[in-house]
Amino acid sequence: MHFTIITPSLNYGRYLADCLGSVAEQTEVTLEHLVIDAGSTDDSAAVAARFPHAVWTQEPDQGMSDAINKGFARAQGDWVMWLNADDRLKPGALAEILVLLEKSTADVVYGDWDFIDEAGSFLRHVKAPGWSLFVHVHHHCYVGSTAAFYRRATVTGEGHRLREDFRYVMDGEFYARLDAAGKRFEHVPVTVADFRLHGANASQRHLGKTREMEVILAAERQHVESRAIRRAYGITLFEDPYLNGLVDGVLWIVARAWKLCMKGTGKKPQA
Repeated sequence: MHFTIITPSLNYGRYLADCLGSVAEQTEVTLEHLVIDAGSTDDSAAVAARFPHAVWTQEPDQGMSDAINKGFARAQGDWVMWLNADDRLKPGALAEILVLLEKSTADVVYGDWDFIDEAGSFLRHVKAPGWSLFVHVHHHCYVGSTAAFYRRATVTGEGHRLREDFRYVMDGEFYARLDAAGKRFEHVPVTVADFRLHGANASQRHLGKTREMEVILAAERQHVESRAIRRAYGITLFEDPYLNGLVDGVLWIVARAWKLCMKGTGKKPQA
């Protein structure tokens, strides 16, 4: 089997038909689509029932990472990916990328994606650069989880899983840890999916200038996870967290410039 698609789901019935339909319409590939639902109380189950290709499982979980890990454990495809319930694959994307996957020796292969709005209208295109741990850790996680494929034999089949104590940038920590384990990443020029932006995106919450405590706490928890990734996988010069924070700001600027340079030249980063 070529692909396993894992979709974690919780009360996203309003988007789920778009997601499931985009997978059902893929051609020239074999796939399984595992929808792991945490107990939706909206119309998600009824929506899923309209798509017989999808394997619907509804059971309690400990969050999105736990749901995806359940899918990783059950996956039978040669290549595994997760597609959020509010996102969708591009028509023909799997057949297009399969040609490149069959030639690749990488463990993680990722493509590009488009941002769409809540109604599904195009916002902008994102072209990812080649892999650089330095840029990934010190600027931001730029491998779109909805456009990334993991070789089952060397990634999920070896027991690599998301950290379930990460709620926001679990993908960023996962990729950094895979790099530390010696896994090889490769970017391919295929626009794989549409990533939907709306008010409930867990990874799109920003602090801004608000003084609303709930908003501040949510944003700070996301920043804490990113700082933990930098401390574990990046450059740490001091014991004092405030001094490291100053260094982080400088490294963020350097990493951002490096990323822009690599995207501009089309060259592949080497670090």
